[in-house]
Amino acid sequence: MIDHPDQVDRLLTRLREALPMPARLTPRLLTSLREQNPALSLAATCQITRVDHAGDEGGIVCHLAREGDDQSGNLVVTSITHLDFDPRHPLTREIAAYQKHRIKRLKRAQHTPPPVEFG
Repeated sequence: MIDHPDQVDRLLTRLREALPMPARLTPRLLTSLREQNPALSLAATCQITRVDHAGDEGGIVCHLAREGDDQSGNLVVTSITHLDFDPRHPLTREIAAYQKHRIKRLKRAQHTPPPVEFG
């Protein structure tokens, strides 16, 4: 298990209470979105409009409303680990702790050899 269920539930509750919430797309995510649709002009700033938990595969995911988006059905949902937050926001420390823990656990899971089966 990558995420701690109690930590995720607490953070989701606090995030939902803070919505809509400002965030910034990481440079890597912004590049990926621009590669998918070069005609789309995007700003790095966005508003999180909804949060959910996608299990160990996706972790906490955020639905985004982005500046410069024409809202023509281009829904962007991304892991919270692909977003940056204003250091002055009251939830930034909790979000950063979650991001750090999740990234560390994902890296560890990628380097763990598969279990040996005896049969």
